[in-house]
Amino acid sequence: MTKPRRRLVIVVRADPVICGHSGEARNLAEVALTRGFDDVRLLTWPIETLQAAGLPLKPLDRLLPYSPGITVERPGPVGDYRVPDGRHLAGLTGRLVELLTEPVPTVCLSMYLVPHTTVVNDAVAAARAAGFAPRVRTVAKAVGSDVTNVIRSCLRDGRFGAATVLLTTFLASDDLVAVSEYTRDEIVASAEEVDAHCGTAFADECRRRVTVSYPPIDSSAFLDLDPAAVDAALARRGLRRDGYILFLSRVARAKGIYDLIIAYGQMQCRDDVKLVVAGTGPALDHVRAMAKEDDRIVFLTDVDDDEKPLLMRGCAAYALPTKPEPDFVETFGIALAEKMLTGGGPIVTTLTGGTGEAVGDTAIIVEPGDINALAAELDRVVLRMSPAERTDLAKRARARAMAFDREAVFDGLFPPAP
Repeated sequence: MTKPRRRLVIVVRADPVICGHSGEARNLAEVALTRGFDDVRLLTWPIETLQAAGLPLKPLDRLLPYSPGITVERPGPVGDYRVPDGRHLAGLTGRLVELLTEPVPTVCLSMYLVPHTTVVNDAVAAARAAGFAPRVRTVAKAVGSDVTNVIRSCLRDGRFGAATVLLTTFLASDDLVAVSEYTRDEIVASAEEVDAHCGTAFADECRRRVTVSYPPIDSSAFLDLDPAAVDAALARRGLRRDGYILFLSRVARAKGIYDLIIAYGQMQCRDDVKLVVAGTGPALDHVRAMAKEDDRIVFLTDVDDDEKPLLMRGCAAYALPTKPEPDFVETFGIALAEKMLTGGGPIVTTLTGGTGEAVGDTAIIVEPGDINALAAELDRVVLRMSPAERTDLAKRARARAMAFDREAVFDGLFPPAP
């Protein structure tokens, strides 16, 4: 077997997790094969571990394959039941050490600081301590949950020690990246709060070192969709073009799903369009119970990556009324950018977190939590918006979203091969 010349390892919650950042990892891996990396690996979790965690997962029998040259590794746990936690981290870290012992120039990208950046840092430190002298560059990408879930929860609970560990873990990487300007600002603000309490100096280093790299999207999967394929996909679901409002995201309170269900109940357009809720998540059962008396609300829990753009293209409007919650703020909105590429009905959303960085001036904006405004704007889009205005929004949205194409994002994040 020919020895690899250049390796990229991405440590991430990869497929089948329903998460925009698992898509990020896939897209970066695919582009890496065209940019001089001849060994690309996703280091991730065993399927049974993801299932046990209760994470929303895609149908296992319909996962998109990766290109040849991309290897997905799911190391098993190390130790037995007497190690109540950390067994899988030991497996991930140990496997990465094995890769770093090989004399191959390697880039390690971690997405989600907890725990993936810890895995990378520990593996690099172990390889160096053992005398292997790995030729490695580490890149840590802070995604939304790192700040809005982990750091912020530490600060709310007064657990400054845990916040300190997270920030030192992040800053130990060679390159520091945030998924949006909003996320970068939140990192700095959190670091300032830790500094004020602990006398540390994290904020200045974060301001100096953290850059922004937006989520990479495979634009080819959303452009130039076959109209016949769109119609066939809708027919299989009992839908028709422009005959439904689409919510396609994680079904959770922070995504505004409760507001949307209530708003739909008071919309004038409900006689003309269904509401399609596509996705799974912690609020799914409750939302289903809320909607059980309304046969015009359709739930789809098995949408795969092939069907997603077709549903987006055929909708009368796409609604994502996301709102800030203590445990989650939308730090970019990958689904928004994907919808911008497909065309079809306009987007109705909110300026929460980093969504404005995604949509710019190409979406209909309502205030987070304003149910009456949400209903009114969706009525306007469906019943009164002119074809010319819809076409203008779609064209401008697509042009903006092309800035998030995976090749452009990859080239900004990684240097060219030597």
